[in-house]
Amino acid sequence: MAVRKQLIATTASVLLALAGTAFAASPSLAMSHPVAHRSAAPSGTIDIGLSADPPKLDPSLSSALVDRQVMINLYDTLFQLSATGMLEPDLATGYTVSKDGMTYTLQLRKGVMFQDGTPFNAAAVKFNLERDQLKISPRHSSLSAISGIDVTGPYTIVLHLSKPFSPLLNVLAGRAGMMVSPTAVKKEGAGFLNDPVGTGPYEFVKRVVGSYIDLKANPHYWVKGEPHFENVEYKIFTDPNVELLNLQSGAVQFIDTVPPQQVSSMEMTSGYTVINKPSFGYQGIYLNVKAAPFTNLFLREAINNAVNRSLLVGAIFRGTAVPAYSPFGPASPAYVKSEDTPPAVNPTLIRKLLKEGGKPKGFSFTMQTATSPLDVQIAEIIQSMLKPYGIQMNIDQLDFGTMLNNSADGNFTAMALGWSGRLDPDQDIYSFFYSGAPLNSSQYSNPKVDALLNQARETSDMAVRKAIYAKAMAIINHDSPYVFLYHPNNVLAYSNSIKGFVYIPDGLIRVATLS
Repeated sequence: MAVRKQLIATTASVLLALAGTAFAASPSLAMSHPVAHRSAAPSGTIDIGLSADPPKLDPSLSSALVDRQVMINLYDTLFQLSATGMLEPDLATGYTVSKDGMTYTLQLRKGVMFQDGTPFNAAAVKFNLERDQLKISPRHSSLSAISGIDVTGPYTIVLHLSKPFSPLLNVLAGRAGMMVSPTAVKKEGAGFLNDPVGTGPYEFVKRVVGSYIDLKANPHYWVKGEPHFENVEYKIFTDPNVELLNLQSGAVQFIDTVPPQQVSSMEMTSGYTVINKPSFGYQGIYLNVKAAPFTNLFLREAINNAVNRSLLVGAIFRGTAVPAYSPFGPASPAYVKSEDTPPAVNPTLIRKLLKEGGKPKGFSFTMQTATSPLDVQIAEIIQSMLKPYGIQMNIDQLDFGTMLNNSADGNFTAMALGWSGRLDPDQDIYSFFYSGAPLNSSQYSNPKVDALLNQARETSDMAVRKAIYAKAMAIINHDSPYVFLYHPNNVLAYSNSIKGFVYIPDGLIRVATLS
């Protein structure tokens, strides 16, 4: 198996500390991966189970983890995570940062082509970043600090910032760093979702919505010896129990989730490997502050205080999740145990909040949730936790794509929806709680929170950022626009007939190294 990339920085904290200093990546980094075609033709097909149908295979528009499971194999990123959570070069081979942290100069990999045969270069990067800065893209809040982009050479691009922005390189390791073909976007327009084109190890072939997605090996892929499989077929399962049965029957060789009650037995079953590791993510419930009854602060607080996270996690997850009270779980560099520990349920406080909210006997509302058995079970347990206080939670089961559309449109009262998480904590809080941010589905706005989140973006000292985030979370948990429930583990399983899997902390299945 080829060594994927060499390291730019030794740890995320060191990388962030570089934001205010001049830094040049070693010249050897640019030569660490000479472009070459594979020495042996790929062959065979790998079948991969997905727990939902990916709604949008365009990184500029996507907001679902299941999208990323496919997109990570269609698109390369400017930077990427290593197995130890470090940033590595991908399409960017090196960079420098000005002493004031306001100018980033990126050196780009030469000789790379998009899957449509057009060249990857600095002009393509400029096109991608400017596209992601448009208001239609959920990426725009992550790139809002970029005030100007200059192409200073075919493979050199300069990013000018309006203020220091410590998360920038981590942002460019995510969807904002996934490079799409400008030619394909201009040709396809809105249809690009159905015919995506990147520089990654696999090309899009076709999809049948709700059933499968087919990819084929990119014959011009720039990493020598990759990929090994000729074809990838993603099969869609909305029931994780069915997905597991398909792994056990051999219909698929890799799955993106395992039902919690099956994890321990699968770990002891010969012939399979199970990954069960902390993720960067969180799951919870959006409360729409612009829709009754959750225009009422006291009623939001009552819900936030009535959910027993420890009981929920203990009843369902069996070692595959931990309770949450913030976006920052044990895998996050911003994690502080005391800040992420939910308060004990206090019935007297909950009844007091209901009385202050004018609903001493309780109230009713509807929560939208996905249709998988696990999601429904979680909803039913929460429903039972609220019932003793006279709070009637109706459950509306919807397909995942519809839920995402409703979350973007504010078409809900309450919605069970989470985030897969990122290494830099800014990406786990800013877009969700900053006023008007693209993923702020609760439509929450608090100027004090906005000021704190901006302040955290401008410092590279993680200890300082932790303290800022703690202040922000004290306000957010009081205002209760979102009920943090738990931090899920990344749980994956695959047949031992598959070789070459490298686990990365984001939990994505990178197929290029598999054989």
